[in-house]
Amino acid sequence: MVIEMAGITLNKGTKIFTYGQPMTSLHLITSGKVAAFYPGGHFLLTKGDVIGICEICSEIHFLSYTVAEDTTLLTYPLTNVEALDDLMQNHQDVARFFLLSTFRQLNILQNRCSISQLNCGNFYHVLQEDYENYNQISTRHRLPVKPMEGIDTLGTYLNDEAPDLWLSEYYAGMMRIYTGPHSKDLLQESAVSVGFLRKCSLDFRKTYTSSDEQHRYQRHLSHFYFNEDGNDLFERLTSLICKLDAGSEEAKQTLQTIERVIKDFGEDNDCDPSIVAKRIEAFRTSMEHRTTPALEGSETDETNTTLPSELINSLSTILDYAAIDLETANSFRKHIQDYKALEDKMDTDDKANRLRRTLTEEFYIIYSVAFEKTLTVSPVPLPVSLFMYFGYVDEELAGTEHAVTLCKLAKQMTDHSESGVYTFYDWLLAVFQGRKAPSRDEFGQDYSEYLHKQKHSGNISETELRELENSAMGKVNFELRNLFPQANKITYGRVTTFCPIFTSDNVLKSLDSSYVTSSRIARALEMIRAVDYTAFYRESMDTEHMDILGKETIHLEFLPDIILMPNVGIRGMLWQEIEGRVRNSPGRMLLSIFHLEDLDATMIRMTGDFRWELCKRVQGSRWNDISEASITSEYFDYIQFYRKNRDLTAEAKEKLRSGLQRAKNSFKEMFIRDYMIWILFEGKNSPRLNKVARKIFFTYCPFPDEICRTIAQNPLYSEFLDKRRIKTSQQLHHIDVLIKKLQNGGIAVPESLEKEKYYISGKTS
Repeated sequence: MVIEMAGITLNKGTKIFTYGQPMTSLHLITSGKVAAFYPGGHFLLTKGDVIGICEICSEIHFLSYTVAEDTTLLTYPLTNVEALDDLMQNHQDVARFFLLSTFRQLNILQNRCSISQLNCGNFYHVLQEDYENYNQISTRHRLPVKPMEGIDTLGTYLNDEAPDLWLSEYYAGMMRIYTGPHSKDLLQESAVSVGFLRKCSLDFRKTYTSSDEQHRYQRHLSHFYFNEDGNDLFERLTSLICKLDAGSEEAKQTLQTIERVIKDFGEDNDCDPSIVAKRIEAFRTSMEHRTTPALEGSETDETNTTLPSELINSLSTILDYAAIDLETANSFRKHIQDYKALEDKMDTDDKANRLRRTLTEEFYIIYSVAFEKTLTVSPVPLPVSLFMYFGYVDEELAGTEHAVTLCKLAKQMTDHSESGVYTFYDWLLAVFQGRKAPSRDEFGQDYSEYLHKQKHSGNISETELRELENSAMGKVNFELRNLFPQANKITYGRVTTFCPIFTSDNVLKSLDSSYVTSSRIARALEMIRAVDYTAFYRESMDTEHMDILGKETIHLEFLPDIILMPNVGIRGMLWQEIEGRVRNSPGRMLLSIFHLEDLDATMIRMTGDFRWELCKRVQGSRWNDISEASITSEYFDYIQFYRKNRDLTAEAKEKLRSGLQRAKNSFKEMFIRDYMIWILFEGKNSPRLNKVARKIFFTYCPFPDEICRTIAQNPLYSEFLDKRRIKTSQQLHHIDVLIKKLQNGGIAVPESLEKEKYYISGKTS
C-alpha cells in the first residue's frame, strides 16, 4: 500500500537522484524547481511535477535530478508499479498531478529530441563542409593535405531510434482531456490511469534512447574538431592559416571558420573543456604574434539590417488586401497580439494550445481569401507575397533580420514549375489554371469522385455538380481543404506546437542555408538517380508507335512534383505516388520551403517511400504475394520469414529483430531504412546490408553501369553482377534484334528504343 510521506525541503544544488540509482520513490514538487538531466541537456520541473514518474517501468533512474532552487517535496514510496493502483484509486487529485506531469515531461523531451535530431544533420554537413574547404584551400596553395582517419566513412544521422511523430499530439491531447470537464470520470478508473502511466513511461524511455543516440552521434562528430592527441580539424585549420598570405580572402575565410568553431565549442560542446580551452588559448597566443589584416578581420562586420518600409504594419496590409470580414480580421489581430505576448511560443499548456488552434483556423481562412484576391487584384503587396510563400504575417513575430531575408528571397522568386518544383502558391496557381489536378483527399478520392459522392449523398444537385466539375476555384478550394492543413502540419513536424505563422522561434538554422531551391532539389534527385537510376521509371507502352512496336514494353521516367509548404519545418513526405488514377504521371512529394533537416536524407527517405507505394499501386492486391515477383512481395517475404531463412546468420537475425522493434513492426519502415542504407552506403561500395536484403535491392534498385564497374572486385557483389550481365545481355539482344528488324524494313527506329537500351544497361553514355 502506498502511504504519503511528510514534506521535505531541499536546498539549491542538492542532488536528489543520479543515473543508475534504484527507483524507490516518487516526489511531488509543491514549491521550487528541479533540473532533470538527460544526455545532451536538461529541463526544469516545477510545482505540480513529479520526480521519477516517467521512470516507473524501470528499476533504476536514467535521468539525474538536481535542485535548481530551494524546493519542497512530498515523497511517495514506490515498491513496484502495481503499488500505484491504490494511490490512483484513493487519491484522485494526486493521480491527476502524476498523469499531467508525465504527459508534460514526455512532450518536453520529445520536442527537445526533435531539435537535437536537426542539430545532428546540421553538424554532419558543417563538418563535411569545413573539411572539404580545408582540403580545397590546401590543394590550391600546394600545401600538404593531412587526411583525417574515419571522416570519409561517416554517414549522415539516420535516426534509427526516433519516437513516433503522432506521440506528441497524442499526449498533448491527453493533457487537454485530463484538464477538461470529463477528467473526474476518467480518474475514477484507476486501471486506466495506471495504464497511461505505464505506456507513457515506456514511450519516455524510447525517446530518451533516441536522445542518447543523438548525443553520442554529436560527441563522435565533436571529436573530429577536438581530440586528446591534437590530430583533429582544429589543428589543421590553425596550421593552415599560418601558411596563407596575410589578408587574403582564403585567410579571412579560414579565420572565420576557426572563430565559428571556437564560438560553438566554447559555449556548449561534448569535448573535454580543459583540452578545448588550452587549444584555443594556444591559438590566440600564436595569433597575437602575427599581426595581419586577416586577424583584424576575424570579427566579421555585421550587416546593418533595416526593415523595409513596405513591411511596416504587415498584418494590416495583409488583412486590408484580403478584405476579410471585420469580425474575422479583428479576431485575428487580437490573437496575433496574444501570440506575440507568449513568453514561450512552444508552450504546451492548455491556453497556448487553444491559441495556436484558433490562429491556425483563422490563418487558413485568410490564406484562402487572399489567394483568390491575387488572381484579380494587382499589384500584390510585398507582405502578401511573403504571406503566400512563407506564412509570414507580422514583422515583429518574424524578427527584422528574418523579415529582410524573406524580402530578398521573395523578390528573387521565380516559377520553377517546369522543373517540377512548386511553392505552395505556385501549386495552387497550377491547379487553378488546369495544369495540375487536385490531390486525392484523405479517403483516396480525387476531385471528380468527391463531387459524385456529394451528389449521391444529396449535398449538391446535378446542376451544382456540373458547375463544380468545371470550376477552377472549386478545385483550388478542394486542394486548400484537403492538402493544405494536413501537409502544412506534417512537414512542420513538431505537431504539438504547430502554428502556420512564420516566427523567429522556429528558425533553428539560417534561412539561406535551409531555403529549398529547385537546384538543391535537382542535386538531391541526381544523387539518388546516380545510385538507383531506375527509381522513377514506369513500365509502359509506346503509344505513339503502337503500329510498329505493338505491345513491346518500354520504361518511361516521371520525376516527382515537389511542393514547398509555407513553413519552417523538419519533415518531408510522399503525398501521392501518382496523379489521381493515372499511373504514368509524376508522384507528389512535400517539403517545407525552409527545411531544417538534411535535404539529401529526406529526399532519399521519400524516394524509398515512393518505390514501396508505387509497387503496391502497380501490383494491386497481390503486392505481398511472393508468387508475383516484385520488390514489395520479396521484401515482405524476407521480413516475415527471416527467422527461418538459412541465408541469414544469427547476428543478422538479431539485427533484424531489433530493427523491427525500432520500426514498430512496420515492414514499409524497414524497407525505407534499408533503402537509405542502399543509397548512402552500398552505392559507395561500403556494404551494410545482409546478403538477402542486398540481393533484393540489387535486383529491383540496380546500380548504373559505372558503379557496377567500381564494385566488380568486391566478392559480395560478384554473384549478383554475373546474373545481371546475363540478364542485361539477353534484354539488349532482344532490343537489337527489334531495331535491326525495323531498319531492314526501312522503318525509322523510335527514340524510345534507344532510351530503353539505357534503362537496361544503366550506361549514361
